[in-house]
Amino acid sequence: MKEKTAISFNDFLKTDLRIGTIIEIEDFPSARKPAYRMKIDFGGLGIKTSSAQITTLYTKKELLNKQVVAVINFKPRQISNFLSECLILGIQNDKDVVLLQPQKHAKNGTKVT
Repeated sequence: MKEKTAISFNDFLKTDLRIGTIIEIEDFPSARKPAYRMKIDFGGLGIKTSSAQITTLYTKKELLNKQVVAVINFKPRQISNFLSECLILGIQNDKDVVLLQPQKHAKNGTKVT
């Protein structure tokens, strides 16, 4: 895999990575690839929406109340008929996405450092 263009540490510091809990999840039938629509609670930072193509490895039941790591300061992005306000982080494992999650419970809105 080709390495991406280098960024400065100050560029990285502009990224706001936070811990949140999935509080609502539903199918996203109008997405191009199978996906879920979710609401994620970031504590004092509020509730944000996101979609994720994670339907092959995760059921809605097992995702509900799970904590995730997300970028919360991207500009909102229109995906089909849905506005995504944050990006849940994961790793590409063959064709599937595996979510990045804290190993222990953290307060919603905790900054990833």
